[in-house]
Amino acid sequence: MIATVQYVQRRFDEFNKTIFKGKLPQIPIIMAQAKTFMGKFECRSRITPNGKRKFYDYKLRINNSIDFPPDTLDDVIIHEMIHYSLAYYGIQDTTPHGIAFRKLMNAINTNFGRHITISHRLLPGQRRTPASGTSGYKVVAVVTLTDDTRGIKVLPRVIETILEYYNGIMGSGKAKSIEMWVSNDAFFDTYPRSGALRVYPLSPEVISEHLKDAIKIECDGSTVKQP
Repeated sequence: MIATVQYVQRRFDEFNKTIFKGKLPQIPIIMAQAKTFMGKFECRSRITPNGKRKFYDYKLRINNSIDFPPDTLDDVIIHEMIHYSLAYYGIQDTTPHGIAFRKLMNAINTNFGRHITISHRLLPGQRRTPASGTSGYKVVAVVTLTDDTRGIKVLPRVIETILEYYNGIMGSGKAKSIEMWVSNDAFFDTYPRSGALRVYPLSPEVISEHLKDAIKIECDGSTVKQP
């Protein structure tokens, strides 16, 4: 779905009430034709006479050039509301997605059944709209290259294609190992789903975050054991 001010405002109000105890004041919600982010919380800050940093002029920007899966859009909104909550209460964090952010994010995911992650930026290889035919579960190949960098490739749930990709990548001399996972995380819907011998670089942290609920499948180049 494409984000609108009306939708984001309605969900902001609902999440404010159910998750943030209705304590976050209303802030401007702005639609943005962005190429690098899904959502962004913005504010300004100044140092008060007693030496403390005070945040103000809060804004919430949501990318309206992306065709979001609805749950993903909601998670983006909550992600930015976590940033807003920390700034509003003056909670200093170690990094933009540091200890305080992760503690609140994990609590929300556990208590409200969300799938919020630390990254909502468009990453290399991702499309601004979901790839065609995306829905439900997909196979995600996690490839460790010979230089120890890691990446992913989203594959159709077709045994022949999975085996062709496995043997093609391992036979190229560029990969040390491959793990195969079945996931329904909407994050992977914006990657092309095909058997093309590509690897899209991703940090181990992002890979682990989006595969935390995935199921590993066994593949040895000749057989695939699917769950």
